[in-house]
Amino acid sequence: MLSAKSLFQEILDNDESFRLFCSIAASGESQGGWENARIAALVPPSERALAPKISRHGADEDKHGRIFNALLKKRGLEPVPVPPETDYTMLLERQGIGLAHDKLKSDQPLTLQDIVTYLAHSRVTEQRASEQMELLRRHFADHPDIGRAVRMISGDEDNHLAYCHEELLRYAAQGHGRAIQRTLRESALAEIRIYRDVSLAVMDHMGRILGWSRPRAAVLAAGIHAVYAWERIAGWRRMVSLSMPERRDALGGPATSAPEFA
Repeated sequence: MLSAKSLFQEILDNDESFRLFCSIAASGESQGGWENARIAALVPPSERALAPKISRHGADEDKHGRIFNALLKKRGLEPVPVPPETDYTMLLERQGIGLAHDKLKSDQPLTLQDIVTYLAHSRVTEQRASEQMELLRRHFADHPDIGRAVRMISGDEDNHLAYCHEELLRYAAQGHGRAIQRTLRESALAEIRIYRDVSLAVMDHMGRILGWSRPRAAVLAAGIHAVYAWERIAGWRRMVSLSMPERRDALGGPATSAPEFA
């Protein structure tokens, strides 16, 4: 039976597919860590109170990258170069999701609108991250090799999503609601398209590594297209709603350290 659990178990059981999976994940998380660190450094003076939370966000992402690399090391594997067509964070940046890297590499302070835009983009991408990690936590929370990593990363992603909700609601109350909703909608529609394309690319690479038959690969591709169709019609709306989270001030403390994987 083809299911999310059986599919990931197959990827997990094969060294080469696991190597690619962790390499893609580590690269994306490390990139997110750099982006948040730069945003924290460039926060405008009027918004400096937010800088520690942005730094915490970046530290968490950087920690996740180290965790995926540690999982590789535990199995005696080295990271592999990430195929460009599977690089979710790079493709998002090229589509204008997130602040442009040219802006982050400069020493010019960001504007208030930049911070609002960053939070709106993050609200969309953190929705995806939270859902993906919840899926892994549901099936692999007790796995002897990856369970601890899955639980920690999943909890962090839930915190990131809560933080985005709370901060965006604060800015909406200050009169930025219309800009926030416009940015959320544009970001969500772009993200679901990029997620579809990246998912197809990742499955294509996994299929070659694992020797999937053409019918099986076609079924998986059809499933990805079906998810996109649902998201394009209605599913994107879950990425643009805002509600006060149960976890208040979710990024108000220091980042937790990465666990050791012996």
